[in-house]
Amino acid sequence: MTVAPESPAITPPSLLATLPGHWYTAPGAFRREQEHLFEAMWFCAVRGADLDRPGAFRTVQVGRESVLITRNRRGEARAFLNICRHRGARLCTEESGTVRRSLQCPYHAWTYDLDGRLTAAPNLSKMPDVDRVERGLVPVRLREWLGYVWVCLAEEPPSFEETVIGAVAERLGDTDSVERYGVAGLALGRRISYDVKANWKLIVENFMECYHCATIHPELTEVLPEFADGLAAQYFVGHGAEFAEEAQGFTVDGSEGFDRFAGIADEQDRRYYAITVRPQVFLNLVPDHVIMHRMFPLAPDRTLVECDWLYAPEVVASDRDLSKSVELFHRVNTQDFDACERTQPAMDSRAYRDGGVLVPSEHHIGAFHRWVTDHVPTPEVEECP
Repeated sequence: MTVAPESPAITPPSLLATLPGHWYTAPGAFRREQEHLFEAMWFCAVRGADLDRPGAFRTVQVGRESVLITRNRRGEARAFLNICRHRGARLCTEESGTVRRSLQCPYHAWTYDLDGRLTAAPNLSKMPDVDRVERGLVPVRLREWLGYVWVCLAEEPPSFEETVIGAVAERLGDTDSVERYGVAGLALGRRISYDVKANWKLIVENFMECYHCATIHPELTEVLPEFADGLAAQYFVGHGAEFAEEAQGFTVDGSEGFDRFAGIADEQDRRYYAITVRPQVFLNLVPDHVIMHRMFPLAPDRTLVECDWLYAPEVVASDRDLSKSVELFHRVNTQDFDACERTQPAMDSRAYRDGGVLVPSEHHIGAFHRWVTDHVPTPEVEECP
C-alpha cells in the first residue's frame, strides 16, 4: 500500500512546512529568482583587493547577466554589463585579468576606457554623430563595504544601508559589532571554490540551522559544543557560540590560532558569529579571522560557492601556517555541501511534492522561505520542472 505524504494542512504545531519541491528544481522558478532576487538586490561580487590596480578586472555571473568589474585609472571601482554595445559580443571572456588602458571587444575592436566610454572603433572618426558616452558600456550600480565590491543591476536599487548593512546589524544587534573586526583591512589567506550540485536555497537553509551539526560536523562541535545540541548560531540576536573550554582556537584540532583582532570587544572573544546577508552571502566571525562565503547560483541544481579566509595582514605576510584554521571550515563546507547534494535529487520526488518540514530549532528558516515567496511571484498555474 502506498502512503501519501502528510498534507501541510494537518502539520502539527511543532512542525512547519517548507517550500514545495518544485522551488528547488523548476527552471521557471529559478528564472524568476534570477530576475527578482539576484538581479534586483545587492550582490556581493568580488573582493576589492582582487582588483589591485587600474585595469585589473573580474567577470562574475549575477542572475542572467555577466558583469565586468574593474578599476579606472584613478583606482575607483567600476562595474558594467559585460556586453559590447556594437553587436552584443561578450567583451571579456576570461574570469579575470588586467588591461593597460582600455577594454576592447575581440569581435569588431570597439574599444572602451575604464570608465566605460567608447573611445575607438574602426571608422569611428567617419561617424561624428555617434555619442561616445551614450554608446559606452552599460553601467551597473556599485558599493564597496567590508572590503568587497557589491553590485546591483536594478534601475532603482534597494537601500544598501537597509538591506545589506541592516541585515548584519539585525543579526548582531548593531553595526559596531562587525566594524570591530576591521574586515576591510584584512588580507586574503586562502580561497577555495566549491562547485555544488544543489539549489542555492538548500545551501542557505543548511547554513542557517544546526540541527544537523551533531550528525555531520564532529570537528565543529568539538570546538563549539552547543552546536551538538542543535542550537543555531543565528537563532538569537547578538548570540555568538562559545568555544569549548579546552579549545585554544578556532582550528580543526582546537589548537591555538593567532592573536585576536585588536578591535574586538572582550565579549566577542572566544565566540563564533554567523550572519546571512540575503540572497547570497554568509559572514563568519571568530576572534582571529573572518570567513566569507559568496554564492553564485548558476542553475536550479548548481551553485558555485567562493569562500575566503581573511586574516590580519601581518599574519599572512609572515607566512605562518594557516592550515589548521582553514581546514576546520573547509571540512564544514565539504560536509555541508555533500549533504545538500544528497538532498537535491529528492526535490523531484513525489514524496517532496508538497515539501518537507522544519522542527522547532529550524523554525527561523520559515522566515527565509517567506522572504523568498514575498519577493518572487508565483505563476497562476503551478509549474513542474
